[in-house]
Amino acid sequence: MTEIVTTDSPSFSTLGLAPELLRALTESGYTIPTPIQAQAIPVALAGGDLMAGAQTGTGKTAAFSLPLLQKLLPLANNSTSPAKHPVRALILTPTRELAIQVEESVKAYAKHTQLRSLVVYGGVDIKTQTPHLKTGVEVLVATPGRLLDHIEQKTLQLNQVQMLVLDEADRMLDMGFMPDLKRILALLPKQRQNLMFSATFSNEIKKLADDFLTKPQLIEVARSNATNDNVTQKVYQVAQSDKEALLIQLLKDADAKQVIVFTKTKLTASRLSRSLVREGIAADAIHGDKNQQERIKALDAFKAGTVSALIATDVAARGLDISELPMVINYEIPSAPEDYVHRIGRTGRAGALGVAISFVSDDEEKYLVEIEKLIKRQISKETVALDRPSSRARSHGASQVKERETSTARRIPSKKKSADPWFDKPYEPNTQQDKNVVATRQINTKKAPVAALLGGLSRK
Repeated sequence: MTEIVTTDSPSFSTLGLAPELLRALTESGYTIPTPIQAQAIPVALAGGDLMAGAQTGTGKTAAFSLPLLQKLLPLANNSTSPAKHPVRALILTPTRELAIQVEESVKAYAKHTQLRSLVVYGGVDIKTQTPHLKTGVEVLVATPGRLLDHIEQKTLQLNQVQMLVLDEADRMLDMGFMPDLKRILALLPKQRQNLMFSATFSNEIKKLADDFLTKPQLIEVARSNATNDNVTQKVYQVAQSDKEALLIQLLKDADAKQVIVFTKTKLTASRLSRSLVREGIAADAIHGDKNQQERIKALDAFKAGTVSALIATDVAARGLDISELPMVINYEIPSAPEDYVHRIGRTGRAGALGVAISFVSDDEEKYLVEIEKLIKRQISKETVALDRPSSRARSHGASQVKERETSTARRIPSKKKSADPWFDKPYEPNTQQDKNVVATRQINTKKAPVAALLGGLSRK
């Protein structure tokens, strides 16, 4: 594995890209490539395998999409025959959201060419994707599971794939895609170019690289597992029971327009989203239990600004690409320290500044220690005065109720006299009637005679 380190910062026009691609980049507002793009594009254009490590948000999508499109341009055609548009480049991503965003970028870069692209992912009816596949596409972006579904239904073939890209390879392994990857790799032509992009380089990633990359060149634009220096990291030490109140306080005080709040579980994400809405904060949740339409709707609302707080589980940590996201909050810090790097990589992208706040309770301290070991730095720990307006309101309301009860007790009105004086007279017993009642009781208490056979005595 050859390591490449480049310090030059060329323009896109010096990288050997076709005019059609340069025009699309200019229209998208891109002029100067990021470090990962400046280093990866020449290597990929040269035809060698590549293993690239870069933090999220550094422009990895363009780093593999542009050379991929450049190499396929000679094969572009306007034929209506599907046979003239076989799948020549395959891009695999771990999540649906990331797959959608990658294909959007590919389509934007290729808009002045005749190359076709398509994205396929799970969570939607596979029959809606089949007609598009049958028309033929040169660039296919897919999640591993749905790709295998199409292969089993014989709706696509991979025997003409020339380039394979694994995006977020480390996340694929985390999500258990290794068996699917092996099945897919076995169906591809042996002679192909492979590009692998990963935010972290674990031992498992290196083993995966050894399995399917051929003499790859290694590019790292940042230290492996590092966090972005543009992101200010903070830890708020807080009791688990106070986390929700602290989150509401921070969101209201900061008046944040866009914040991603990460939780560990889908249940917590849903509950927290509902609580924020009750507090007047525009929030929505995105997690694995929501179908694709619901997730896309929540993402679109967040990007449009109609939702200011997006509550997400780690399934969305890699698939979200929000430009200039100012803040990320770890409501619960992850037990896997690598996930922390991915989460806070959502902010501070493309040179922008960002803030990453983590709520850490006593039982989460052990996870914080592991995170600091991984990123090789101490995170600033702070305490915050927690306002409890709802508690104050409840206690204030309770005191008012008590006050009203006390006042009511003090102002008990005196008994009014009845209109008829007879009702106000003291009780006077009827003497003759009482005598009759007493006599009746005495008669009733006399003992009845008992038969002798039962041990009784006969009357004289």
